[in-house]
Order: sequence, then structure tokens, then C-alpha cells
Amino acid sequence: MRNITVAAVLFTAVSLCADGAQAAPWCAHLNTGLNTCSFYSFQQCMATLSGNGGVCSPNRFETPYFTGRVARRSYQRAY
Repeated sequence: MRNITVAAVLFTAVSLCADGAQAAPWCAHLNTGLNTCSFYSFQQCMATLSGNGGVCSPNRFETPYFTGRVARRSYQRAY
């Protein structure tokens, strides 16, 4: 009985505190093949790359929903 009470209290505390995981918005892609997506500003990402080489790009997991235009076919059908 005591285990159920402790589990219920812990579950309630975790549910009230958790806002959900949030991914960092910037990723560093190093020339060595390593990738790290733990930067909250573009400047942090660029500072990590200084001297190592590589590129910074937006984290594609930060906004998993496509917000751009819908891709259209680049050819036309000949009827």
C-alpha cells in the first residue's frame, strides 16, 4: 500500500513539473563527422566551430512540423 502511495505522489510531481522536452535550436556539424545539437544561439555554435571547421545549421528536430511551402511538381503533364 505504501508503494502505491509513493508512486502516485512521484507521478503527480513529475506530471506537474514536466513542460516537455525542448530541443536546442542550433546544431554544429564538425568536419570530423561529429554532430552536436546543443546550442541555444548561433554565436555559441560558431564559437564551437572556430578552429575545428564545419557548419552550423538549424536543428530540424526543434520544429518537427513543416512550415514552408508545399512542394510542387517541376514538370507539366503533356495531355
